[in-house]
Amino acid sequence: MKFKRPHSLTDAQFHYCPGCSHGIVHRLIAETMDELGIEGKTVGIAPVGCAVFAYNYFNCDMVQAAHGRAPAVATGLKRARPDNVVFAYQGDGDLAAIGTAETVHAAARGENITVIFINNAIYGMTGGQMAPTTLPGQVTQTSPYGRDVKYAGHPIRVCEMLATLEGVALAQRVAVDTVKNVNIAKKAIKKAFEYQIEGKGYTIVEVLSVCPTNWGLSMQGSLEWLRSSMMSYYPLGVLKDAGAKEAKE
Repeated sequence: MKFKRPHSLTDAQFHYCPGCSHGIVHRLIAETMDELGIEGKTVGIAPVGCAVFAYNYFNCDMVQAAHGRAPAVATGLKRARPDNVVFAYQGDGDLAAIGTAETVHAAARGENITVIFINNAIYGMTGGQMAPTTLPGQVTQTSPYGRDVKYAGHPIRVCEMLATLEGVALAQRVAVDTVKNVNIAKKAIKKAFEYQIEGKGYTIVEVLSVCPTNWGLSMQGSLEWLRSSMMSYYPLGVLKDAGAKEAKE
């Protein structure tokens, strides 16, 4: 057997648009659960947004949170059941807009949870509005002439912001546009789960994702735009790795 569906994924068909990166990231999470043997003790928090039906796709316990409140729900679950592995799966509108307070304070407290953050620089499910992560000059439904930073402010670099907080054990930005980057993303997600199991604190993996439907581009065009525009503003890499620092010391 060379390739098969991870056991931690159900056989439900994804509802995502063609070219969307959610399916790839779902698989990486499921592979991680399989490899760590934690399917039976993992609890995922489904967001409001394109991944709202994530509870249909994972073979672990799932909880649906209100928009932006996944870190608060994850905090409650982890504190009540500290032996469980708890992850929140959120988009940029969910995490960096309505959920900013929950995100920052869960990280500041060092809550021992894992956050998988999908950044496609736009609101996906609700029609393609400007998000906190929308790039300067980027055209969206609510910025038809491009994002003007004089009026809308600058995009938020979430990992850079959270990396300044003492409670954060891992903050890493990855992408899933190439085989090489998918493999890097898998290692980052697995490390985040491992750090949680080891009790190191808050971990976040930001995944640069494409949204061909709302970007108005082909699948190939979306990948090219992600590489030419998004990666320059949101550079890939490790912003903080407290575990690696501890190992050196």
